[in-house]
Amino acid sequence: MTIEPLQITVETLFPNGIAHYAAGGLLIGLGVTVIYAATGIIAGASTFLESTWSYVSSVSRFNTPKYLTSRDWRVVFTVGIVAGAAAYALTLGAGGWTTDVQLWRLFVGGVLVGVGTRVGKGCTSGHGVCGVGSGSNTSFVNVATFLAFAIGTAQLVAALGVSP
Repeated sequence: MTIEPLQITVETLFPNGIAHYAAGGLLIGLGVTVIYAATGIIAGASTFLESTWSYVSSVSRFNTPKYLTSRDWRVVFTVGIVAGAAAYALTLGAGGWTTDVQLWRLFVGGVLVGVGTRVGKGCTSGHGVCGVGSGSNTSFVNVATFLAFAIGTAQLVAALGVSP
């Protein structure tokens, strides 16, 4: 009995090619660079979502001058994230819903992501794209933690045979 060596190639990992991933990465990088250059604000999505609470909440955390002076364009950014996903789903995503994951699992996952965002003091886009890009040690640690838990969770779910 011979054991075949594990061969992982670019074609194995990215069967549809890497061009669209590279283009997306360049556009995200360009977007956060433009926002930072124009406003001095790091374009993490959790901060953008948090700033929108200043419209409806009297909690002081949501009503800092930083949020109040920039919340209008932050709302446009946040709406753009949602509208972009909707536009993709409706045009290229086979008609709308693009996952087989059960709704309750999406909800629980969203809650867990929200808790992690608060505990980690930011989201993956803020730390991963903006923080690492600016050389933040905290962001390097957070991104390593995100990845370790994501890989561990994926391995555990696969080992348990859980499917959508």
